[in-house]
Parts: sequence; structure tokens; C-alpha cells
Amino acid sequence: MAGRYQGGINNLRKASITLFSYLEEPLSNIRVYRQALKTNTYLRKQNVLLLDELSRLRAAEQENRELRSLLEFTRTSNLSLYPIRIVGKEFNQINNSLTIDAGTENEIEEGMPVVSAEGLVGKVILTAHGYSQVMPYLNTLFKVSAKLQNSNAYGIVSWDGESIYELQLNYVPQTIPVDSGEVVVTSGYSNNYPPDIPIGTVVRVEPQQGKETQNIYVRPFVNLFDIAKGFVVKFTPDTTVQNLNEEFEDLLE
Repeated sequence: MAGRYQGGINNLRKASITLFSYLEEPLSNIRVYRQALKTNTYLRKQNVLLLDELSRLRAAEQENRELRSLLEFTRTSNLSLYPIRIVGKEFNQINNSLTIDAGTENEIEEGMPVVSAEGLVGKVILTAHGYSQVMPYLNTLFKVSAKLQNSNAYGIVSWDGESIYELQLNYVPQTIPVDSGEVVVTSGYSNNYPPDIPIGTVVRVEPQQGKETQNIYVRPFVNLFDIAKGFVVKFTPDTTVQNLNEEFEDLLE
């Protein structure tokens, strides 16, 4: 019987092999697709982990650069510096403020300047036991006596509440030549800030029509939106100078 139906069995075998060959290809493609999905999911997870690690390494590198800069600043500066961290920022475009993690328990007093390794940040205006509030240079009430580093021409630096990238140095006579890139520093004349703290660089100059002074626009060195650490300068005004100023004002009355 087997010999009699051998041809039919062979044909059935060929048909089954052909059928399975047709079925094997899509089944194989399904297996490959499922394996590709698993591999893709694994690679996505690894990519997220690698991006997170890269982000943490970049943050650590940035912090190391900042700490090295601050350390170098303490080595070269002759100011009495107290290190602080900025724990709060309030930017409402007019009366901006910063909060630092040092206060009366650290002998921080109102009026003390706040600086970073790049330059002037602002001044302390309110103190509490462990914290203080700082008025930064981006505040319409902020003013500092300043001078051009090359010519020593004196003026007042302030902010008009418009561009966050520019301050104004006013009251400099038009007879004083001012070049772009010239550095502006604190003058020390007002007795509220030590002299020669960097503020920024001149970006452009505009003469005031009908006046003898010129508008000088200054780009500050310190970026308030990025800064996280700095120093309070433990500087108190010389009472002798204050008393002389008060006596002079009394004579004019």
C-alpha cells in the first residue's frame, strides 16, 4: 500500500513543504519585528540614561569652573569676602531682587555690596537671622558711583527698567572721549562701595541733545539669570567721610 501510494505521499510532502515555506516567511518577519521592538526599547532607555549622565557631567563641569573662578577671585582680591549662595530670585522687570543664604548671624549688614568673580551683583537691603535680600543692578532703584577705567571720568550707573542687557552711565561730559569696550568700575567716591569693582563694558555712546553730558550704555559682566554663588563684601562706610559730608551739608543750609 505504501508503494502504491508513494507518489501521492511525495506530492503531499512537497505541497506541505511549499505551504510551510510560505508561512515561515511572515512568521519569521513577525519574530524579527518583535525582536527589533525590544532592541529599540532597550536602546531608548540607554539613550535616556546616557543623556542624563551627560547632563550631570556638564553641570558638574560648569560648577567646577565656577568654583575655580571664585577660588581664584578670593586669592587675588584684597576685599573682605564672605561666600554666599543665591537661594531665591525674583525678576518682575522693575524691582528685581535676590535672596542669599547669609544674614545677621554671619555679620551681614544692610548696604554691604554683593559681588561675584566677574563683578558687581548688587547690595544687601534687608537682613534676617540666616538670610538677606539683595537689590541687584537690574533694579530701577539701584545706583552706584562709577568711573571709566581709562579716563577716570566719573558718573552714576543705573538701570532704566528696559533692556536687561544694558545699564546706563550718566553725567559724563561730552568732552570726555569714550570708546566701546572700555571697562566701567566702581569709583569709591560715594563711600558705599569699595573702588575698582568691575561693573561692565561700554557698548555704545549717544550724545544728549541740548546737554553737556552723554549717555553711555554699559553691558554688565555678571549675568544675574545664571549666577548661583558669590560673595558679600564686608565693607562699611568710613564714618569720618560721612561726618564730613554731613557737616558740609549743614554749612550750606
